[in-house]
Amino acid sequence: METNSTTDPRTVVQDASERWQASADCVEYVGMRVDRTPVVLNLTAHERLSPNRSLGLVRHSPAGFDWGYTGSGPAQLACALLLDYTDDETVTQQHHIQFRDDVVSQLVCDGPADCWHLTGKDIEAALAECEEYRALTSDGGTPSSSLPANWSAVSRTDRTVFQRRDIDHYVVLAEGSEEWLIILCAQGDRAYPAPLDHRTLPVENDPASAVQALVAESNDLVEPEEEI
Repeated sequence: METNSTTDPRTVVQDASERWQASADCVEYVGMRVDRTPVVLNLTAHERLSPNRSLGLVRHSPAGFDWGYTGSGPAQLACALLLDYTDDETVTQQHHIQFRDDVVSQLVCDGPADCWHLTGKDIEAALAECEEYRALTSDGGTPSSSLPANWSAVSRTDRTVFQRRDIDHYVVLAEGSEEWLIILCAQGDRAYPAPLDHRTLPVENDPASAVQALVAESNDLVEPEEEI
């Protein structure tokens, strides 16, 4: 089958890469606090970055942005930055949590202007790290047929984590010497996840039903956003 420049997937990927590279050479974001309110500007576009578009993708923090730690406000900012920079919802959804952990959590307002700066090249470098990190996980955060659509499974060397896509809720599955410990926790605006509930099972038991129960509990506590 013949392809042309408008249908060949390789051309689409190449075009996107070229656009990002062009953006990397000139894009700059700056963040500051105005009367204690976090404000983020896209200096290149001469616009204030709003959370509205990113809230349509994931609702970590309807109250707005923040930075300097791992929480819901920084997660929303990470989502907004990647969405604004890449204009790619798939890339943003896949990588914004890692981008929050690696970049947004480290942002500090300092210098004479008491603000932070983030360039397109900084974002490109972080995305490259995210891709490398994703390649090291067995599933990269894939949907599970046994869980609701707003949950994904992410494998780690020492545990399995099930993560909500729409808010910062997690179910952590850890195997001890004699029993499973399955914990439902929430990141929220805290530096460390706060446990909401847990289950323990003998290690010879299948933990799937306990995971499903905690996932259902999370969805009952905070109802998933309805897709429009």
